Amino acid sequence: MRDTGGNRLFKPEKKNPTDRADQATLASRAIIEQEAAARLKKTARLKQLRLEKEAAEAANAEAAPEKKKAARKRK
Repeated sequence: MRDTGGNRLFKPEKKNPTDRADQATLASRAIIEQEAAARLKKTARLKQLRLEKEAAEAANAEAAPEKKKAARKRK
């Protein structure tokens, strides 16, 4: 009177270790790709800001002449 088909209800089949490794690999690669994309986006944004700042500083340097220092009087 044993029912061999009903035992699977309580005892799950063992998973293949390579399946778990593949899942971990896929998850880690997805995280790495996401971080790389975010890093590239941030680098491009910072480069643009730096170029704008350098252009503004160059424009200000051309517009404002250098001030001469006042000469000290000797005793």
